[in-house]
Amino acid sequence: MRWSTYRTTDGDEQVGLWRGDRLHPVPGTSSLLELIAREGLAAAAEQVGEPIDPATVTLQPPIPRPPSIRDFMAFEEHVVTASAAIGLTVDPLWYAQPCFYFTNPSSLRGPHDEIPVPPGSEALDYELEIAAVIGREGRDVAPADAADHIAGYVLFCDWSARDLQGTEMKLNLGPAKGKDFASSCGPWMVTPDELVPTAAMAASVNDRPCSAGRLDALYWSFAQMIAYASRGTRVVPGDLIGSGTVGTGCLLELSRVHGGDAYPWLRPGDRVHLEAEGLGAIDAGIVPGPDPIPLKEAS
Repeated sequence: MRWSTYRTTDGDEQVGLWRGDRLHPVPGTSSLLELIAREGLAAAAEQVGEPIDPATVTLQPPIPRPPSIRDFMAFEEHVVTASAAIGLTVDPLWYAQPCFYFTNPSSLRGPHDEIPVPPGSEALDYELEIAAVIGREGRDVAPADAADHIAGYVLFCDWSARDLQGTEMKLNLGPAKGKDFASSCGPWMVTPDELVPTAAMAASVNDRPCSAGRLDALYWSFAQMIAYASRGTRVVPGDLIGSGTVGTGCLLELSRVHGGDAYPWLRPGDRVHLEAEGLGAIDAGIVPGPDPIPLKEAS
């Protein structure tokens, strides 16, 4: 099943189930997270209304306000190439345990929302990812049991300001302002039975093909990521567990291999198209953002 959250012309938030290219509203609820938390997807699928024209609504992130977003680095090719791009080698520890950071749930955007350039950045990048949606609370989950805690999967983009990221991580914290300004996901959540394990993933900028990879290139599985995320704490319904960038799935990697002139950073007016087999597409325009507000008065 494919589930979406959408906003009507009246501003109301609704949940819908896709059947083919037709979107069927679910009466009685406006929250996909609520359906997931009470394990009510199957029952809701039996009660959907008459289809609506998807062109008349605005697709939101399937979980518009997730409790948390943990974004991992689970594709080896990306880790190797991106590390080299900033003058580093891969720490052997990466092969012993997965790693992640928390990003900003309040900055999550829908699949067609515009992305403003973050204040002060001149090195905006996309990251082509897939994320698991937690459907059942768990603590210290074993990898063998993790599948029972997944409600579905979404296409995910971790937008990155590479210049801001590089500067602040010199202070041994972050990424913060290099990442927290925007993430995108959608257009729908697919239930685990419909995920294609070998899903092809691709990205283009201004209709020029840039990135191509496959989900089965993961070094750390979603089960292992969830087990690590839940170690000593909880994962709860609606949490997003990002895979990290697929190999070749960002401009940082591509510019390292082919040169910055061949793969320049994103600029206002660019259009980024990300897609994954069975998970739909994110299609986002890049627009100007505000100038940074000084933190201290000039002396």
